[in-house]
Amino acid sequence: MKRPHLALSLVLLSAATAAMATTYVRVEKDGSKTYSDRPIPGGVPVEVQPAQGYSAPAQSSNSSLPAEQRLLREMDDFKYSSCSVRPANDETFVNPESVSIGASTEPLQRPVDTMTITLDGAVVATNNPSYLMTTADRGSHTVTVTMTDRFGRVLCTASSTFHVQRPSINLPKRR
Repeated sequence: MKRPHLALSLVLLSAATAAMATTYVRVEKDGSKTYSDRPIPGGVPVEVQPAQGYSAPAQSSNSSLPAEQRLLREMDDFKYSSCSVRPANDETFVNPESVSIGASTEPLQRPVDTMTITLDGAVVATNNPSYLMTTADRGSHTVTVTMTDRFGRVLCTASSTFHVQRPSINLPKRR
């Protein structure tokens, strides 16, 4: 129990000694200077200035910034926390008449952003969170939603692959 108190006392004592330390300087015959933390013959105490510091200026509010800087700050600050797309990944449809495709974002889409839904690489909807795939061909299909801001920067993206099964009528019936 005494050891932690002893260690703390030593740390505090050395910090106090360092804070009260005086620096001495002596000018030699050749003009060079000798510095010491102890008194030296012919030396005089000098006051050492504290180290130079820097304080960052306070952040100004967005309302006082020019319009261009406000736009740049707004562009850098906003992010969608999530994007999602329907149907779910690896969902399977058997003989569907149509497949409903949808997208959503959290938070909701801002009016200045663009939502693009692609199906198998082709754009099927822009700024519309839903699309009805009326002709669902058999096989796997990939749907992707991409959110971009007015500067074309991608803010959020999500994709899903779903499957359409259409059993053949050419298979013989099983008993």
